[in-house]
Amino acid sequence: MIPRYTRPRMGKIWEDQNKYQRWLDVELAVVETLADEGIIPKDAAAEIKARASFSVDRINQIEAEVKHDVIAFTTSVAQYVGPASRYFHFGLTSSDVVDTAMALQVADASAVILEDLQRLLDVLKARAYEFKTTVIVGRTHGIHAEPTTFGLKLALLHDEVKRQQGRFKEAVETMRVGKLSGAVGTFAHLSADVEEKVMRKLNLRAAPASSQIIQRDRHAHYITSLALIGATLEKIAVEVRHLQRTEVREAEEFFSEKQKGSSAMPHKRNPITSEQIAGLARILRGNAIAAMEDVALWHERDISHSSVERIIFPDSTILADYLLDRTATLIEKLVVYPDRMKENLELSHGLIYSGELLLALVEKNVTREDAYQWVQRNAMRVWDEGGTFKEKVLSDPDIRKALKSTDIEKVFESSRLLANVDRIFQRVFG
Repeated sequence: MIPRYTRPRMGKIWEDQNKYQRWLDVELAVVETLADEGIIPKDAAAEIKARASFSVDRINQIEAEVKHDVIAFTTSVAQYVGPASRYFHFGLTSSDVVDTAMALQVADASAVILEDLQRLLDVLKARAYEFKTTVIVGRTHGIHAEPTTFGLKLALLHDEVKRQQGRFKEAVETMRVGKLSGAVGTFAHLSADVEEKVMRKLNLRAAPASSQIIQRDRHAHYITSLALIGATLEKIAVEVRHLQRTEVREAEEFFSEKQKGSSAMPHKRNPITSEQIAGLARILRGNAIAAMEDVALWHERDISHSSVERIIFPDSTILADYLLDRTATLIEKLVVYPDRMKENLELSHGLIYSGELLLALVEKNVTREDAYQWVQRNAMRVWDEGGTFKEKVLSDPDIRKALKSTDIEKVFESSRLLANVDRIFQRVFG
């Protein structure tokens, strides 16, 4: 857990008080349905609904003796209800309550994460439009490639976060199921009709088939979707970390007035938020492995998954909430240096237009092999001798036979390479 950084709304979902309240919500929905079906007396159901409560401290005391959390819970509730409590937890096994209540907790946590995802999408969109035409050098393998725009970088990230949002929504729906099928999933004590009516009251779906538990492929899907979100957040953070390097310095994290970067070097402004995001994303990936390990259980169930889930569900949802908030704030407050981007664009002295020159020659009926050789030999001279690529090209006799000076000038205009920015933005943002 990360209590130092937990935002209160998400943290409360996983506190014992709310967990047991969700257990009680499930139990009371069952009581109400059983009374409606004539399975238990209506006056007993009314008394249970009126008096049912619990004490977390008392549950802990009882559990210390009986070593069973659900029995401790039902005993605590019974002490509030009195004689009518004989109809409380009627026909249920522990996992009927725990798994169904967990679906409610996951739904609550997911609502927070979906809000976080939308905020990040909104921030990325706003800043993408802000820097839509801000030219920056593209890099492949860390080496200058062709020009792009900073807005396109952000649009690309928006598109990816949108996919993560879609995957997460699917995982949320996969988890929106409960079960009341009993000890081995055969409805030996309550009917499937009762289960379906209770689930409708709780805004859940009944699992089509279950054993003593809801099957854990659902849970692995959900936790893995959070890990995938974390992978994209790490991707964003790594991009910022590279852009903030001293040799690049095209963008950097916001650095507050009284912030310190190093105990030994007062000049330092380090990308600590991005590094934290990259580090904590590893926890989400590790939790995804643990969730997948929970899928293969013995027969109708064992309890090996339970202890794992008590850690990975609070931790993963809290972490995802925190990381999404931090990433949105990182992008929202990111300091961008367009002038530095322009300076860096010119560091390779025009070499970034080699691809455009290659195509210009091919369009003049030069074979691709000859064109590539002519362009490369001039590019290598820039690397080895200095000077500008345009100067070398203008003095190359083979190239001058194929291209006029005006043709060569057009090659070195970045606007030609960025002519489709509007089309890409329309595709991403509609």
